[in-house]
Amino acid sequence: MNEKRIVVVGGGPAGVMAGIRASELHQEVTLIEKNPILGKKLLLSGKGRCNLTNACDLDSFLKRFSGNGQFLRDAFKKFSNLDLMRFFEKRGLKLKTERQLRVFPETDRSDSVVEVLKKELNKNKVKVIYKAVMKDIFMQDNKIKGLLLGDGKIIPADRLILATGGVSFSFTGSTGEGLDIAKRLGHQIVGLRPGLVPLETRQQYPKFLEGLALKNIRLRFTQLLRAGAGFSDSKRQINSEIGELLFTGFGISGPLVLSLSGQIADWLKESNTIYVEIDLKPALTKEQLRTRFLREFKLNPKKTIKNMLKTLLPKRLVDVFIDIVKIAPDKKVSQITKEKRESLISLLKAMRLDIVRPRPIEEAMITRGGVSLKDINPRTMESRLIKGLYFAGEIIDMDADTGGFNLQAAFSTGYLAGESAALN
Repeated sequence: MNEKRIVVVGGGPAGVMAGIRASELHQEVTLIEKNPILGKKLLLSGKGRCNLTNACDLDSFLKRFSGNGQFLRDAFKKFSNLDLMRFFEKRGLKLKTERQLRVFPETDRSDSVVEVLKKELNKNKVKVIYKAVMKDIFMQDNKIKGLLLGDGKIIPADRLILATGGVSFSFTGSTGEGLDIAKRLGHQIVGLRPGLVPLETRQQYPKFLEGLALKNIRLRFTQLLRAGAGFSDSKRQINSEIGELLFTGFGISGPLVLSLSGQIADWLKESNTIYVEIDLKPALTKEQLRTRFLREFKLNPKKTIKNMLKTLLPKRLVDVFIDIVKIAPDKKVSQITKEKRESLISLLKAMRLDIVRPRPIEEAMITRGGVSLKDINPRTMESRLIKGLYFAGEIIDMDADTGGFNLQAAFSTGYLAGESAALN
């Protein structure tokens, strides 16, 4: 096997894994990173704990991607979630599997993941150039020849791997220069949209509830479809799993919201009438709640409605409930009418918020869209247009739910791109 000069652009999980794999195959590898550190965005993942991957089976894994999962089958077979877990554990980082099969380092620290990757780059003699910005690519006869940096320095290259990410969390360095170059070279770029992004609501009370997390709840998003000048009876709905929601100063976030936010963002382009209903008690039916209310009312007739609701809800949410239903907080439960009681029960099962828009793409955890899969060979990650050019990670048009799926895709496509660049 001839030694090649392989240049990787991007020091995130995809780029670092590409560099590690290519160097393991005895290639001369240079890694270009615009930040002064590696893995800046990786350090933020999983709220700083780094949800590395998910322990589910391959078919379940592919289903968590929004329509493009099958493209990743070769990458996942080459470097699976089990391979990734073995990679880190073999290098001394113990892992643990939590709810919904999410995999984290036992340290609960993202920097312990980055440290393993840095040591592996060093062990394999990968040259890392920090604070370096890609400006252009040199080609001859439609083949990669080198890379031009912003300071005018030229890096010779026989193979080039672009792992520059999308445009979300731009403060980490994901500013889209890789996408710009790919487009200039003739690749189709599927429209960039926010993924795993909080949603803004029309109602203002989420601001009052800012920072409050609701656990073990379920969401139902509804889109009303227009028919001429008015609305038809037709609608589309998505039900979430049971999980967690977080109120923000502008609306809602949290795992359940983030997982469905991409689809909701697409809906908002079709219709501006979209709302979510929060089922605060998914384990109880309306009838069971009604029985509980009647029992509580009978046992404690002099209890105020505010104190009674505190047994069911967080204090701040109780105040919002009382305001929505328009009940005096000091009113005794014996004075609550059947109509008001039914309103409270309905609110517990379907607390409605109207969705206005997703937050800007810069605030999204991931970028949806990117280099079209039609322009990439899924067996190698090589461009179908430019020989010697490879893509890995978020720069590619693929995205998934929360739970470790996006990071695994970055590691797997990086591994496959690094191996393909070294062997082809």
